[in-house]
Amino acid sequence: MNFSHISFSPLLEILDNAVLAWALIACGLAQLSKLLVEFVLHRKWRPSVIFETGGMPSSHSALVTGSASGVGLQLGFDHPGFAIAATFAFVVMYDASGIRRAAGLTAARVNSLPTEIWPSPISQPLKESLGHTRLEVLVGSFIGPVIALPGITFLGSPLHLAQMLGLIVG
Repeated sequence: MNFSHISFSPLLEILDNAVLAWALIACGLAQLSKLLVEFVLHRKWRPSVIFETGGMPSSHSALVTGSASGVGLQLGFDHPGFAIAATFAFVVMYDASGIRRAAGLTAARVNSLPTEIWPSPISQPLKESLGHTRLEVLVGSFIGPVIALPGITFLGSPLHLAQMLGLIVG
């Protein structure tokens, strides 16, 4: 097959997006830190916590605040793009500590009901850890900019890093 007509430009553009890369790194580090929090607070080594929603800190909050702060850094905090990113971040964080948390609390109440009241048996309990407390959202919202802003400022995009390391000829 001849692939000479395929352009790698979109892939390179994604790899050159420092805001996206550092926001995802902030999200990943927040999610990984849940393992440490679980171990320190609950004295349990439970790697599955890395793949769970809810808990301390909110990785979604880290993702959206990392994105918003990165957009503000690159475009200016007076730019309409920052306004959109910040608004999106507020909606996500409000949802995490409001609606998703309420859904998790409702699931806990449903799970505590006696099984005899259900017409058919429930195969597994409802997931209770869906949202976040305000503190979990707050901590996650600080992680985003703390990781993203220095990463963008001092290291740049993955493409830039690969070029600096000589992995890709720029």
